[in-house]
Amino acid sequence: MPALDVIAFARAVLPPPPARVLEVGAGDGELAAALAAAGHDVVAIDPEGEPPVRPLRLHELEEQPFDAAIAVVSLHHVEPLDESARRLAELVRPGGTLAVDEVDFDRFDERAAAWWLEQSGRDGEPAEMVSGVRDHMHALATLREALGEWFALGEPVRGPYLYRWNLPPGLREPEERLIAAGELPAVGARLVGIRRP
Repeated sequence: MPALDVIAFARAVLPPPPARVLEVGAGDGELAAALAAAGHDVVAIDPEGEPPVRPLRLHELEEQPFDAAIAVVSLHHVEPLDESARRLAELVRPGGTLAVDEVDFDRFDERAAAWWLEQSGRDGEPAEMVSGVRDHMHALATLREALGEWFALGEPVRGPYLYRWNLPPGLREPEERLIAAGELPAVGARLVGIRRP
């Protein structure tokens, strides 16, 4: 089940049911199922998806326009990025909503890596982990630039994310406390955009 705050974010920013919604990078389809249960008409895609998630990349999808699209921690590794951003814009009707829940890897620093390694019980060097993820993922600024050509994007709302990254349950509040104390960066970022005419 997706984190409850992810479901709450989706419900707060997506148009009301029965809006037609595209989920990009749907994984196992749990968020899509939650949105469908709330009355949305959802199409979920993921390159490694299994039914009911369609096993497609964004630029491969052929569909009629959607009222909205949501991407939860998926756009940072979409390739090819510019073509995919253009295709996403073609799939969302003018005035439609784009909701993005992402990781800002530019903010993922050695403090964040050390905390994640400690909580996960894994060995590793924080500096190597930071370098590894930054080398292989699109930065939030890069995503905003690609999407900004097609969507009027609001400023990112920063918050916790590490607690959702394959860690044991119950770590959201400790992460939030460390962020508030300035001991951890807020690496989570949520954006909402409106498809330009």
